[in-house]
Amino acid sequence: MKPRIIIEYCPKCGWLLRAAYIAQELLTTFQEELFGVMLVPSEVAGRFQISTEEKVIFDRKREDGFQDIKVIKQLVRDTICPEKKLGHSDRKS
Repeated sequence: MKPRIIIEYCPKCGWLLRAAYIAQELLTTFQEELFGVMLVPSEVAGRFQISTEEKVIFDRKREDGFQDIKVIKQLVRDTICPEKKLGHSDRKS
């Protein structure tokens, strides 16, 4: 079964557009690998997390801020399909 990505964002912080942008990027990059992306308004102030149903992939507080979309794609790839190449967005060897 394909994984679902969950983006939990703080609506009071105005992060809906950021969450929607990241969802669009993930759905475009991982068309074949994802079941879908779900946006969830958080009840916890300041929260911005990206996770699967089993694992937190990115946490804004843990990372001490937001990461570039390139880094987020790499983190998602490493979690759901480590063999996938990301082209120009991939890590430098």
